[in-house]
Amino acid sequence: MVRLIMHGCNGRMGQMISGIAASDPEVEIAAGVDTRDDGHNPYPVFGCLGDCSVEADCLIDFSTASAVDGVLDYCVEKGLPCVLCTTGLSPEQITRVKEAADRVAVLRSANMSLGINLLLKLLKEAAAVLANAGFDVEIVEKHHRRKLDAPSGTAIALADSINDALGNEYEYVYDRSGRRQERPEKEIGISALRGGTIVGEHDVIFAGEDEVITFSHTANSRAVFGKGAVEAAKFLAGKGAGLYDMSDVIG
Repeated sequence: MVRLIMHGCNGRMGQMISGIAASDPEVEIAAGVDTRDDGHNPYPVFGCLGDCSVEADCLIDFSTASAVDGVLDYCVEKGLPCVLCTTGLSPEQITRVKEAADRVAVLRSANMSLGINLLLKLLKEAAAVLANAGFDVEIVEKHHRRKLDAPSGTAIALADSINDALGNEYEYVYDRSGRRQERPEKEIGISALRGGTIVGEHDVIFAGEDEVITFSHTANSRAVFGKGAVEAAKFLAGKGAGLYDMSDVIG
């Protein structure tokens, strides 16, 4: 039995993961952490992570970027593996994630779904063929109106996967409104749409002469992210220090 601390337990994803864990005989949420609590959870909830003294095998974080520094400090202090699902981290925070991974197991992924992580692999193969054949690359992502960061962490991860296959020679462009010129060859355009209750849609477009190839992923429910987070926690429990991602989980 893998015992979990759910950081951000009363958020939408925290409650989703609580439900998934309740029906999984291999895991148990030992404690939750959230700034608000109405007493409806079947496990103890602490107002801040520093007050949590419950022993666990792994922590899952689905909170806000502003809380990540505290999460990393806590996990390093306790020697507690951490599944870090929060997006919108600053470059300084990403550096801190890497530093924490020198002392404890940290799994960080911009997207926890199996489909997205398979897509990351497929895009490397596609980019190596299509970009060299003169195809332009554009990424369009759509999310619900309440999402705070734009573009999404997943969109950046998709762009990074493509750029890595191309020697990291491409520039990311988020807004072309201030310029009047032809599209440079080595750029990846990234567009973010926000509205309604869209869970998450990502289109990666390779546009060439007289043909277009599009890779698309649509999440119809947040459950795909919750299931991935729980599987990641099972994988990470007991692991030594290091920086892991979902490709390690799916093999």
